Amino acid sequence: MDMIAPATTASAAALDRLMARGAAFFGSRVAIMGGAMSWVSERHLVAALSNAGAFGVIACGAMEPPRLAEEIAGTQALTAKPFGVNLITMHPRLDQLVETCLAAGVTHIVFAGGIPPGAAIKRAKEGGAKVVCFAPALALARKLVRSGADALVIEGSEAGGHIGPVSLNVLAQEILPSMAREVPVFVAGGIGRGEAILSYLEMGAAGVQLGTRFVCATESIAHPKFKQAFIRGAARDALPTVQIDPRFPVIPVRALQNEGTRRFIEHQAVVLERFTAGVVTKDEAQLEIEHFWAGALRRAVIDGDVEQGSLMAGQSVGMVGREQPVAEIIAELMAQAEAALAARQPAVA
Repeated sequence: MDMIAPATTASAAALDRLMARGAAFFGSRVAIMGGAMSWVSERHLVAALSNAGAFGVIACGAMEPPRLAEEIAGTQALTAKPFGVNLITMHPRLDQLVETCLAAGVTHIVFAGGIPPGAAIKRAKEGGAKVVCFAPALALARKLVRSGADALVIEGSEAGGHIGPVSLNVLAQEILPSMAREVPVFVAGGIGRGEAILSYLEMGAAGVQLGTRFVCATESIAHPKFKQAFIRGAARDALPTVQIDPRFPVIPVRALQNEGTRRFIEHQAVVLERFTAGVVTKDEAQLEIEHFWAGALRRAVIDGDVEQGSLMAGQSVGMVGREQPVAEIIAELMAQAEAALAARQPAVA
């Protein structure tokens, strides 16, 4: 059941108007999209987000088509509201995953982790789904819209997990003025309060994507130790992974620092020594570095290994203060945005 009450004040009505385009695109009550977080964004959190009036998104990650079909069916059993599926473009069975979504009647397919093939976008749209793509720069935003993207997400480096080099503050200024008139554009990265949501809506964003803020939702299946790490964490604790040699690039991943991140630096140094000594080839060394984190996110989220596992988190982690139901988090965000709007109104004598 939708937990967000209809607007009852002038400021609430004004906020509804600002969110109207994004909410209509998703078929939701509010234009808040759940960030797709591997192992966290599964049926329980996704359904809770959609039931509370936002828009949940399943993180497909490395799932194979039969496993994704199970997760979609499990989510549909928990909510009658619309929700999306996030697909990683480099997945070797991307085409089959698109077909899995279409066969299940998924309304929105989100392509992430790279520029999606034109054929995948075309098939998703032909199958009746709306297509959302991530745009890391203005030129790519224009290219994606020409390729058929129905909406865009611009995600700043403040976000958790795999990140680009540019902050949301800059991306929003670069992309929103040019693209917001063409398609709905949703902003992401470091957003933890309603006042920030309001400011981006007023810049032209159709809505926002939040991930970190929902990790500690009551409905999230993340391990209690994982949630405690978020509750204790501060913005300065969520840092990108360190690369120690430009010959061996490391895809930046923003996460809370722990013993695992310290060991990763040591691991790179050991591998580099072996490469320099001729023990391993360059390709073998690169593979050893990349495989360090294999399974690390699952170990942290599911098993609660918060020392050696990966604690992917955005810089908004400092605004996560306690475990709360999804509906309560959304209500807080909306109330903060409404209060910021109301504060601008002149006092009535």
